[in-house]
Amino acid sequence: MVQTTDYVATVFDGKSNPAKVTVTFTMALNAALKGHSATVILMVEAVELGVPDATQGMDVGKPFEPVQQLLHKYLALGGRVAICSSCMIHNGFTAEQMDPRFAIITAPEVIDLLMNAKGSLQIT
Repeated sequence: MVQTTDYVATVFDGKSNPAKVTVTFTMALNAALKGHSATVILMVEAVELGVPDATQGMDVGKPFEPVQQLLHKYLALGGRVAICSSCMIHNGFTAEQMDPRFAIITAPEVIDLLMNAKGSLQIT
């Protein structure tokens, strides 16, 4: 994974808080639409979103788009998703269970992404 990106969003909540997940991917998509490189880091419970199709059915309603649509558009624009490896293991997941399009990264890599970004949003 490239350790620099213009915009970084970290999200800690998963399926239990679709509003926070929706805002995370709405903002990341908007960064990508504005031409910024962007990375969403899945941390704590949000690592469950790294499983393929985990965002299916997540929809908080208008004016927001369903998370799966946001994610599809975001990835199509070159947006990246990274999964905290320690959080993944702590929550009982394995790398083999995660979407192969997503990078699995370590704590030092999380710090590198945050410290080198032009802007960030932490959704805790």
